[in-house]
Amino acid sequence: MAITVRDLAEVDSLGLAVVAGARNADREIAWAHAIELPDPTPYLAGGELVMTTGINIGADAAAQSAYVARLAAAGTVALAVDTGTTIADVPAAVRAAGDEFGLPVLEVPASTPFIAIARVVIDALKADELRSVQRVVDAQEVLARATLRGGIPGVVGALADSLSATVVVVDTDGTVLAAGGGERERLIAVLSEQDPPSRRHGAHVTVDGDSYVTIQNLRAAQPVRGRLAVRTPGPMSNADRLLVAHAVSLISIAIEKPARVVDAEQLLRTAVTRELLTGSGAVDGAVLRYFGFEPDGDVVVASFTGAGPVLAAEHVLDRVLTSFLMAPTGEEIVIVVPAGGSRGRIRTVVEELERQTGVTVSGGMSRPVRLDDLDTAVEQARIAAHSNAGRFSEFGELSPMGVLLEGRSDAELRVLAAPLDALAGGDELIPTLAAFLARNGQMEAAATELAVHRHTMRNRMRRIAALLGDDLESADTRAQLWLALKAWQLLASRRPG
Repeated sequence: MAITVRDLAEVDSLGLAVVAGARNADREIAWAHAIELPDPTPYLAGGELVMTTGINIGADAAAQSAYVARLAAAGTVALAVDTGTTIADVPAAVRAAGDEFGLPVLEVPASTPFIAIARVVIDALKADELRSVQRVVDAQEVLARATLRGGIPGVVGALADSLSATVVVVDTDGTVLAAGGGERERLIAVLSEQDPPSRRHGAHVTVDGDSYVTIQNLRAAQPVRGRLAVRTPGPMSNADRLLVAHAVSLISIAIEKPARVVDAEQLLRTAVTRELLTGSGAVDGAVLRYFGFEPDGDVVVASFTGAGPVLAAEHVLDRVLTSFLMAPTGEEIVIVVPAGGSRGRIRTVVEELERQTGVTVSGGMSRPVRLDDLDTAVEQARIAAHSNAGRFSEFGELSPMGVLLEGRSDAELRVLAAPLDALAGGDELIPTLAAFLARNGQMEAAATELAVHRHTMRNRMRRIAALLGDDLESADTRAQLWLALKAWQLLASRRPG
């Protein structure tokens, strides 16, 4: 941040005092300029601290007030009046005009030369420029790392964070390749309404409500490959524009990446994924970091079935996910993503795959696990996928009974429900057994639930025990019958009507 009028007044070695216009003392000073003309405004650009000995500020109150008014109208940040050369005090009319026009007036003691004030201002401006350059360098490093780890989506996300802005990248046919920031839909709509920048200039700025939209062509060679749009609440600073230019270069290079390099990268991604899934050897940490994974980090696994062609799925994953590993295995596609925020990203992948294929994507997602425990996550994802055939499920949302039964075929459920076949002749027997087991063998509680007399309940249970030929007091028998009941109920729910 550059130096303000208030900051300057607080420099002890200068001894300055704000004697008027204090309400605007937080204005930033762009330059310090000593000038003794009666009307210095033709030589001012705005933002200056004007320094004067008072020799030409006017002989009377009206002239002095007009002098201050001219400075305020020209965008002067403040007026510094020396009180040791021509005048002994800041004139009352100058003070009054400073308050009236909101122009801060600094009283300069006789012991302080203008060169000392200018040096403090210039040193502060240089320090601010150095800080600005360092911010750009640091941000460029962030963008470079984001490119290596996340490709175009990584650069876009990092740029949006650095500028606190919304950023969108589209290809030449308007397809959104990546987006970051909070006003994505609005910026995409604005971008679709704009004609592409001319090949000669390659960029232009437009206004959208209270915001500014900067649109730039993307190309590393001669043909234009797409456009980048940045939506900011105000005009961008020079540092911001440098950062955008750096992002444009990185994205353009990524877009120009030869197809064979993309193919090689996907082959490597598949090989790494299969190596992790089979556990046949260790994967180098540098390779994992290239794909956006920390070797000791947590991951989530998703298993997709009915996701359409593998190449189409690769395109969706590459567009939606910043970091992922992927491999087709038989009829399923297994993907691995870093655990942070994985639920929302995978759900987005499911939505995009369904939109692209026009069918409901089935599959499952694991809980977060350590990368070295990937086989557990794969098993969880497959259990979740089988528990709710035809839909996408999460292992963390399954009950133990759901894990045991919901992925079973009708034939498997009939085997599990077979112990109840002996009770099929009496319509009241299976509900009676269900109430008995649910009430932990308490006859009266089960009878109350069924709204029958306790003697009726005991008679039914004696009949059930005889038909089953089992001891209903045995915990093992009750567990088997409870599982059979759940299988029977699940079968019943699958029957039409």
